[in-house]
Amino acid sequence: MNSSGSSRSLRKAIARLNDQQPAQLLAAECPSRAVLGHITSRWGVLVLVVLLDGSHRFSQLRRAIGGVSEKMLAQTLDGLAYDGLVLRVAQQVVPPHVEYSLTPLGHEAATRLEVLVDWIEDNFPLIRAAQAAAEQQAA
Repeated sequence: MNSSGSSRSLRKAIARLNDQQPAQLLAAECPSRAVLGHITSRWGVLVLVVLLDGSHRFSQLRRAIGGVSEKMLAQTLDGLAYDGLVLRVAQQVVPPHVEYSLTPLGHEAATRLEVLVDWIEDNFPLIRAAQAAAEQQAA
């Protein structure tokens, strides 16, 4: 059995031990799809990867992630915090000081996403060439 199959079996066994229904992402009504959406959204991926470098304040995250609006960053952080991937710590000072960091679960997800982000950056010239060829063929 390959490592992917064995880790899937292990996760199912742990879920049974915890008396929890395992996630079934391919099932239309599975609530784990919301988690998939939070993690794999454009901003979710970028937030998780940036937080691999350590804790960041909201404004630091906004500067690090080009193009994200305050509203989208806030919604993304809320979703990731709700799923237990990001920890939000508010310091009781004036002005308010809030820091965001990865939980152990978030660190695991971010490490996996970082591989995908690196792959995209490394292969972008090939991807761009394929896109240009598709555009030329469609014309």
